[in-house]
Parts: sequence; structure tokens; C-alpha cells
Amino acid sequence: MNKAGEIRVIALGLIRNGECIFLSEGYDPVKQETFYRALGGGVDFGETSHAALEREFQEEIQADLTNIKYLGCIENLFIFNGRQGHEIIQLYECDFADSKFYKLESLVFSESPHHKHRALWIDISRLKSGEFKLVPEVFFEYL
Repeated sequence: MNKAGEIRVIALGLIRNGECIFLSEGYDPVKQETFYRALGGGVDFGETSHAALEREFQEEIQADLTNIKYLGCIENLFIFNGRQGHEIIQLYECDFADSKFYKLESLVFSESPHHKHRALWIDISRLKSGEFKLVPEVFFEYL
């Protein structure tokens, strides 16, 4: 977890399949709220965000990416688990290199031994209707 006052640089990948998008499910115990976000993770010192994106997908779900295209930079200020967060998101559009990922309904992956996450395809209309909460909401501008 971040130290207080730390700005985190992350790389996230938006992957579409028709009208669906591949997202990771998260849960905020303080707000008692489930939310969904693009997959990816932290950029390490000395690593480009493009390389971090590829590494994170490899580490988390053993997936190779292709057609990686930079979309833009998003500054995200948020409250998670009762604590202030601050991220600089390098956002990419990309595709899975292996078509098997497009056939999955969902998959479970581990960021650490104690944290299991679910990633799944969600219809964009269900995000826009508010049935599923997309974070950060500025992602809608890229869908």
C-alpha cells in the first residue's frame, strides 16, 4: 500500500471485445462498494509505462498484449478504504495476443498471496447505466 502523501504512477490497459470491456473487480470495505477498473499496475523506477503495462498483464494473468496504443494521461484523486489516494494513470488501448482471453467469462488472479481478484468482461452499457461502478469515471471518455 502507498505511503501517505505518495503519488503513484500506474499503467492501465483498456481491452475491448465488441461492446464489452475487460475489467478487474475491486471492493472498498469502508464504502462497502464493489467497483471495476482496467487491469494494470505500478510503473517501477527506470521502467516505461508501456513496459510496465506488458509486465503487469504477464504477472497478473499471464497474458501477452498486442496493438498497444497510448490513449492519454489521467490524474486520479480518490478515497479508498477510508484513505486518500493519488494516481497518475498512463492509459493504453490494447488487445490480447491470445484469443483464448476473449472466450473467458471471468478469471481469478492473485496480486499477492492474500489478495485474489476477479477479472471479467462487462458490457459497457451496464457501466454507463450505473449498474456496475467504473473507476475512475473519466474512463467513460475513452470508451
